[in-house]
Amino acid sequence: MGNVGFRIKQDFKRVDPAIIERFRDIPTPNIGDVMGRQWAMDHSIKPVNHAGIHIFGSAFTVRTHPTDNLLVHKAMDLAKPGDIIVIDACGDMGNAILGEIMCHYAKLRGIAGYIVDGPVRDLTGIAEMGFPVFAKGGTPRGPYKEGPGEINTTISCGNVPVSPGDVIVADDDGVMVIPKDDAAEVLGNATEVLKNEQKIIRSIYEGNWDRKWVDDVLQKKGCEFID
Repeated sequence: MGNVGFRIKQDFKRVDPAIIERFRDIPTPNIGDVMGRQWAMDHSIKPVNHAGIHIFGSAFTVRTHPTDNLLVHKAMDLAKPGDIIVIDACGDMGNAILGEIMCHYAKLRGIAGYIVDGPVRDLTGIAEMGFPVFAKGGTPRGPYKEGPGEINTTISCGNVPVSPGDVIVADDDGVMVIPKDDAAEVLGNATEVLKNEQKIIRSIYEGNWDRKWVDDVLQKKGCEFID
């Protein structure tokens, strides 16, 4: 691939859809717990429309100039149903990278959502249509459509590297990036964490949650207790 900074890779290998589908019921905190408490995008990237969103899918990556969305428009034409378009706009808050019209088109094409390291606009319209958009905020200032940019190269979004085909899981707590080669292992480990948390919650209401570990840790750390 030549012409660095202005190039498009039209397709890439995705994780087995059966594996991706099983992330439907896995909260992002459970995923973070089994990934070294890393691979979470910066907290500033959050849902812009309504609570209760939970999306999962393959990352379809876009790197764009922070004032421009030409490559985002092309990404909408190339992305497959279930993909999540992840946009590196350098975190700049000057120009909206997308708005309501682009969300309607993405929804029609079966795209699962947008993750934007930058702002969007038409927040009320996006909220009313209920399309999942995660971004750093909003601005009425629109983008240009001239380029340059790249599609399906490795980008940075929310201070996390994202490669095309990585698994994205996003909900009210934030956005997790799972490298595609680790997806099956992370799924298995996160599923076990979820099951264990459900057991703990049951034990709380049954009155038998073992709290001895708290004092054990304090003692190990040399904490002094004063009467």
